[in-house]
Amino acid sequence: MLATPWPQPFSHDDWLFEEKVDGFRMLLYWDGSRVELRSRSGRDVTALYPELVAFSAPRPCVLDGEVVVRDADGIPRFELMQHRTGVPSAGSTLDEYAVEFVAFDVLYDDGDITGQGIEDRRRHLEAVGHLAVSSVVEGDGESLWREVEDRGLEGMMAKRRGSAYTSGRRADTWRKIARTLAVRVVVGGFTLGDGGRSSTFGSLQVGLWRGDALQWVGSVGTGFSDSTLVAIRSALDEQVTEVSPFHSDPDLPEGVRWVEPSLVAMVGIKEWTRHDRMRAPRFLGFTDDEPAGITWESERL
Repeated sequence: MLATPWPQPFSHDDWLFEEKVDGFRMLLYWDGSRVELRSRSGRDVTALYPELVAFSAPRPCVLDGEVVVRDADGIPRFELMQHRTGVPSAGSTLDEYAVEFVAFDVLYDDGDITGQGIEDRRRHLEAVGHLAVSSVVEGDGESLWREVEDRGLEGMMAKRRGSAYTSGRRADTWRKIARTLAVRVVVGGFTLGDGGRSSTFGSLQVGLWRGDALQWVGSVGTGFSDSTLVAIRSALDEQVTEVSPFHSDPDLPEGVRWVEPSLVAMVGIKEWTRHDRMRAPRFLGFTDDEPAGITWESERL
């Protein structure tokens, strides 16, 4: 189930509010004897997170949640998840970047319960035990939003009381209010760097699928560590192609090296401009989403 972006925080007795956890969306399946984790794209990623396979529950269940890595203050950070994926990163050990599964919904609890209201599903979830569960604030979303801002969290979710879980759909009964708008984009090229970046790259050229080609939406040149720059450049060099994956656009920078559009990046932006460009984009990390699903319709909301 996907949430509808919402422009500002609000309060209402008909809604439940919770922190928007900053990690990788996952479904956790427990069949009574073993755990399986599947990413948003449906890929089996259980082997990537061995510390989560020890999970058990009193009965078979399917949980919806986020796999996160917390910083020193206990706050989940998307950037830290990069050290636990197969996409370019600086490298790490499991001990340095231990993951945790934070559950916020349950689809199956010894039977399909997606048709039950969110409050009933939460009661099922809290009865599962032995896992982290997102906390809920009833009615007063604006007080939670103040905490989101004070702690530098990603944002807040609002869920209407009595609402069912609608798999595979974006619904108005779930709303996401982001402190910084996070969008997924497909990497289609890069510019060469200069100065301290002469051996890596200057910026990533990114777009969203519209038809059979990418619509260019901007350049991403900030948010990279020195080690990440090196790792990403190495990955890009393996994907260089002579053909641009983008629709023709007069604003595309000169001298771009085109790459096969296989990497999906998460980018934080202030807003979309009236010319459909990203304003103040900052690289957050890569995701394991399928590039074909990163479309104008899915991201430009």
